[in-house]
Amino acid sequence: MSRFLSDRFAALDAYVPGEQPVDMQYIKLNTNESPYPPAPGVIAALCENETQKLNLYPNPDGTRLLDKLADFYGVNRENVIIGNGSDELLAFAFLAYCDKTRGVVFPDITYGFYPVYAGLYGVAYEQIPLKDDFTIDPAEYFNAGKTVVIANPNAPTGAALPLRDIEAIVKNNRGCIVLIDEAYVDFGAASAIPLTHEYDNLVVTHTYSKSRSMAGARLAFAIGQAPIIEDLNKMKYSFNPYNVNRMTQLAGEAALEEDAYYQEMRSKIADTRTFTEGRLKEIGFSMTESSANFVFARYPGIGGYDLYYALKEKGILVRHFDKPRISDYLRITIGTKEQMEALIAAIEGII
Repeated sequence: MSRFLSDRFAALDAYVPGEQPVDMQYIKLNTNESPYPPAPGVIAALCENETQKLNLYPNPDGTRLLDKLADFYGVNRENVIIGNGSDELLAFAFLAYCDKTRGVVFPDITYGFYPVYAGLYGVAYEQIPLKDDFTIDPAEYFNAGKTVVIANPNAPTGAALPLRDIEAIVKNNRGCIVLIDEAYVDFGAASAIPLTHEYDNLVVTHTYSKSRSMAGARLAFAIGQAPIIEDLNKMKYSFNPYNVNRMTQLAGEAALEEDAYYQEMRSKIADTRTFTEGRLKEIGFSMTESSANFVFARYPGIGGYDLYYALKEKGILVRHFDKPRISDYLRITIGTKEQMEALIAAIEGII
């Protein structure tokens, strides 16, 4: 640690992203990327004529993209903000709605960035344990008196709450913001975006990284009532007004015109998830019920780290979390059918 680092960050535990190896070629099933490329229209939008405009700043509001997103999701332009990945929008929300007098609450097993943001901003946080089956009890979040943050489907479990439970949480926290992080919602869960018409304390974040095959472009958006979006824009314009570059905005617009392609890719991923779950169960794995583009599974005869390392030795990367309650589990991204067959074959060889 540098001797110049501010004391308030000395004890900060930074987020650790999934491995991005450069030493060899792996089957990458560790970072929840889509195994399929962006739609042809997205690639075509990134043409030479547009790259010649990179000397110019992007539109800080992303007006054209906002209009397309608003039309796609049935809201108005003032109900949408775009960000450099959902992590940035989450950061804006933690800044806007958490402080020394107003803490934040989220599950004990969830996206690892939530406690990092709380630590970064000096915010007191409460972690509510998931039930034994790794699901959320909505009633435990009623009248929290804090900002509520829930990933739905959750990560790394993949478990999803039905929309009625999300609405119950929002309805029973009318004095506080409820943030629903829907990074994986397109793979099998119901979005809470329609609820934003009725509830002024709800904000929903989405990312293009997973279901629209654009993890490398870094694009996300949040939807809520106009005052919430004004709050988030205040954070944005106090931090990085030009947060989404020109090419990413173009790609984001084009992707909305290619919805049929992405629906087909999501369907293929869901089918491959079902195949993978079936084969893993045949081998002897147990797992959560996933509504995401990954499975969360364990094998009773081998520890999570040991199986992760054995798979890495065979050229397959999965994600292991060395944390209480889940250290025996692996989070396995759903790749192509061929990649998942290779995974199954490797596991059979190991066990």
